[in-house]
Amino acid sequence: MRPRLEIAAIAILLAAGVIHATARPHAPDRLAAAKSLDAELAAAVTRGDVPGLVAMAATPDGTLYQAAFGIADAAHGRTMSADALFRIASMTKAVTSVAAMQLYEGHRFALDDPAEKYLPELAHLMVFQAFDSATGAYRLHPASKQVTIRHLLTHTSGLGYAFTSPIVRDFKPRDGEKYAAGPLLFEPGTRWMYGTSTDWVGRLVERLSGKSLEEYFRERIFEPLGMPDTGYNLPEAQQARLVTIHKRQAGVDGPLIEEPNQPQPPVTVFNGGGGLVSTAGDYIRFERMILNGGTLDGVRVLGADTIALMGQNHIGSVNVPAVKTAQPERSMDFSFVNDGKDKWGLGFLRTTKSVAGARSAGTLSWGGINNTYFWIDPHRGIAGVIMMQFLPFADRKALAVYGAFERGVYQLADAAEASGR
Repeated sequence: MRPRLEIAAIAILLAAGVIHATARPHAPDRLAAAKSLDAELAAAVTRGDVPGLVAMAATPDGTLYQAAFGIADAAHGRTMSADALFRIASMTKAVTSVAAMQLYEGHRFALDDPAEKYLPELAHLMVFQAFDSATGAYRLHPASKQVTIRHLLTHTSGLGYAFTSPIVRDFKPRDGEKYAAGPLLFEPGTRWMYGTSTDWVGRLVERLSGKSLEEYFRERIFEPLGMPDTGYNLPEAQQARLVTIHKRQAGVDGPLIEEPNQPQPPVTVFNGGGGLVSTAGDYIRFERMILNGGTLDGVRVLGADTIALMGQNHIGSVNVPAVKTAQPERSMDFSFVNDGKDKWGLGFLRTTKSVAGARSAGTLSWGGINNTYFWIDPHRGIAGVIMMQFLPFADRKALAVYGAFERGVYQLADAAEASGR
């Protein structure tokens, strides 16, 4: 039986002087907006929609909102805290993309270089010509063009995941056939498919830098940005802060069943597409660096022009579809994507149409499979991250909490601006 736990909440408010020490005449409006957001997030936990969460929002200057609700480890009676550690999975991709763009700034590659120039494993790729889902029979033909680094950074390489493609899920190579990558689902650059592209970007960073991703991220991103709780390997002293994973059973309204944490074995092979553990506080510093055009607290990580380049549409007339899940136990459909209208930058989903009461056009975002999500809105100067820890990804109740959090943050920001900020 899961123990009954009292909801824990921590709120750090703009009105309390986190950013400005002097309260403004309309500060109570800001306080009311923050309390309303607290209440909405707490209610989602009370209803059992999500087991627990940490949510944080910021401007380029500092914290706008921070709160923690619910449970971190039910079996051990541990309530959620603001410094809880989460497996952020594919939120690793944005970090890997920034690392690659640091090397791009150093003239180590061009975006339209063939990836095989640095990663020979990506030479002579094959593309599915036909696949029979009933028998597993398939036909392949050689790719008509080479995969470029831009294709890898934008998920237009043709590589997929088992949970985003039934072909990848069901493909079994014939005896004697081996594929370091692929076969590809389509000709490079012709479509968008969420898959293992950023894994290869990670290998590119390692090949060009001569360092492991763990070393590179620590030296070039995490230490400069003051992100001490982010990494692939979790020190033993920190493992007690790791949030447990739950799995929703029996569909959309099924119960959430906790899977107890197990000892974390050392990671020796590092994946650019996932694998990092982090806190909301650490990740918001990464987001603020992007909001600030590549700097944070006087430390420059990327040039402003490079940050701007990353936020542009790099897939042309290709659109990002709301992917239909191939493994419902791992992911629901990507209903958070504006189907066929959103674009992709260099490492991020790019919103093309402003959302009323929420993000602006040009906002960059993505998430991780355990229902962690972030957004960066350069137009409004607002970034947010919400971390939960359960499957399946894109769970409807998780997305409802994410949406409520985002709307609440913009209401809080509007109140702050009205008060003279």
